[in-house]
Formats: sequence, structure tokens, C-alpha cells
Amino acid sequence: QVQLVESGGGLVQPGGSLRLSCAASGTFFSLNAMGWYRQAPGTQRELVASITNHFSTNYADSVKGRFTISRDNAKNTVYLQMNSLKPEDTGVYYCKSTAWSTNYDYWGQGTQVTVSS
Repeated sequence: QVQLVESGGGLVQPGGSLRLSCAASGTFFSLNAMGWYRQAPGTQRELVASITNHFSTNYADSVKGRFTISRDNAKNTVYLQMNSLKPEDTGVYYCKSTAWSTNYDYWGQGTQVTVSS
């Protein structure tokens, strides 16, 4: 069983930065692939960035060059550094952990990010 707790969301002006954190409980964190997704009102949840257990990363085209995903296996935590934020980055950001043994997806409760002047 994996529990995920996101933090770091908030209100920021366009061009600003935020750093999201996702703390995971349970064992074998270092073996699990991790990802950040977001969902704006009236839209489907979409992938923002992901990182494998080998630290290979993948980004949505809309955030490439602005967002950076990273993980600290010693702290069971994955991060999303978001720079040059735009109003279209607004949404609820969710953390996902994919169990290495079963491919089961665990989700956090989400953290709100609002980019507005």
C-alpha cells in the first residue's frame, strides 16, 4: 500500500515559480515510477511529467523547458519545479506512483495551483 501526500501548491503570478512535493509512504519507493498530472476545470487529467526508477524523465510538450521533475529516494519524495508559470498551468496537480510489481497506480489527493495576476 502506498500513500501519497502533495504539498507546495498556491497562488502565483504569471512568470513566477512554485515547487511541488509528493511524499510517499510504504516500501520500495525507489522501484516505482512516479508522475505528476494536472486537471483544470472541465478537462481531463493530463500527464505533466514522469520519472522512472532509473531517473529517466518525460514531459508534456507544454511544460518542456519550464518544469523539472526529480526524485529523492532517501526521502521517498518526488518534486516538480515549475518556472515561468502561465495562466494555462492552473489546475489541481496530482502525484501518481506506479507499483513496480503490479503496475497498480496510487494517487495523491491533489494540490491546487493557480496562476493569475
